[in-house]
Amino acid sequence: MNKKQTRLFAVASTGIAVVVFLGLTIDTHRQFPKLTNSHNITDSVIRGQNVWHKNNCINCHTMLGEGAYYAPDLTKITQLRGTPYLTAFMKDPSQFYDETRHRRLMPKQNINDQDITDLIAFMDWVSKVDNQGWPPRPILVSGGSIPGTDLSVAQQSDRSKPSPAGDTPPGAAPVASTNDPIALGEALFRSVTPACTACHSTAPGVNLAGPTLAGIATRAQQTMAAPNYKGKAKTVEEFIHESIVEPSAYLHPGAMYSANGTSFMPTTYTKDLQPEQIDQLVAYLASFK
Repeated sequence: MNKKQTRLFAVASTGIAVVVFLGLTIDTHRQFPKLTNSHNITDSVIRGQNVWHKNNCINCHTMLGEGAYYAPDLTKITQLRGTPYLTAFMKDPSQFYDETRHRRLMPKQNINDQDITDLIAFMDWVSKVDNQGWPPRPILVSGGSIPGTDLSVAQQSDRSKPSPAGDTPPGAAPVASTNDPIALGEALFRSVTPACTACHSTAPGVNLAGPTLAGIATRAQQTMAAPNYKGKAKTVEEFIHESIVEPSAYLHPGAMYSANGTSFMPTTYTKDLQPEQIDQLVAYLASFK
């Protein structure tokens, strides 16, 4: 290739690169409305964004890759947890975690019901932004995580400690005084015997001895609508209740979860728990959308 050909090649290559770059730029701008979910921005979403900034949530939490890493990523939080859970948690985080035992430092923000509703609307709008699959799963922060699980070091160590005097076995007492069934259900989820956390993760795609419980409410609806479902449940809550008290009514796909038509999940919870405790577990798990 002589100098003239080299020059022509360089000019042509540059021209083609410029055309491709401009084309991709134009196509990106064309897709912005769909990718950013901008058509679903409401007054409530805008107010929720103001609540997010006013309370400096980004100082601890990450959203769409922006923020700190002291607390879980909230980009897809409304798709993982339902409105009842998020509402109860934001009203009083201490109902769900003991700051000494679980190393949770989420402060009580003292925001009113309208602000909570708007903040959830904002986070729900963010969850529907097409972020190309990032982050791949929530960042689980709780005093340092144990590889292969979504349990914290603090939570693992707590399970080996004897229960304080006066606790109602097995794990009926929550970490803080509360009447909220979701908070009570989460306390049971972490402390009941055998512990749900020993076999089940709450992170998407993290299957342990049992399948992940992330999105169980959505999957329950899909399962009940499937022709091969032979259980009696008609609602999400009934399906989760059935899975706890009669685990073989529906066998989750996968040889590691059952054999010969029998689930590996223990069938002792009806003996070890009171009916209202099972209802609390159901309320907690039903919040996983």
